[in-house]
Amino acid sequence: MVAQKIIALIIALLAWLSVLSQLYLTPLNTIEYFSYFTSLSNSLVAVSLTLSVLAPSSGPGVFFSRLSVQSAIALYITVVFLVYNIALRGIWILTGWEYFWDNMVHITIPVLYVAYWFFFRTRGVLQWTDSMRWMIFPFIYLAYCLARGAMVNWYPYPFLNAGKLGYPKALLNSSITLVVFLAGGLLLIVVTRTFLSRFVLNHRDQK
Repeated sequence: MVAQKIIALIIALLAWLSVLSQLYLTPLNTIEYFSYFTSLSNSLVAVSLTLSVLAPSSGPGVFFSRLSVQSAIALYITVVFLVYNIALRGIWILTGWEYFWDNMVHITIPVLYVAYWFFFRTRGVLQWTDSMRWMIFPFIYLAYCLARGAMVNWYPYPFLNAGKLGYPKALLNSSITLVVFLAGGLLLIVVTRTFLSRFVLNHRDQK
């Protein structure tokens, strides 16, 4: 579908602009910037949509066109949206273009990608076990944050700061975060099995 490809490329372009603009403006170094789950998730949106449209037959293009992979990215970017806007908004005071791009990666891109996923995802059936596989990336990410934080005494998020909270609290927060991912993944699978979701895909494919 031409319309689907155009929409995908627009979202990809916005994601690329948002990530690169934030990287340019931030006082953080590159490693620190990409130590934020927000930066990684928005980068996944940009890369996945770009490759699935411009190189659909390539290995990466085929990989990012899989329903399970699309849904995993939808889960990650949804958690970015929820955690930031519920628990983290206001912790960092931003103005001007920093404020604009911050809202792009935490609101605009998540909403656009989830909407794209709902209407244009690859047809198929998600398995309940997919929700467990989707936790691998967040698990590795949290382990990385805690390990790197112990070495350089820097943590991307306050709830992971073992230096201030202590490891028992930081590990508890990490466990709660993984539960959020698991619950979100299960909910995502439920969404794909609703009548409305199936109706949208059927109507799309009939055009």
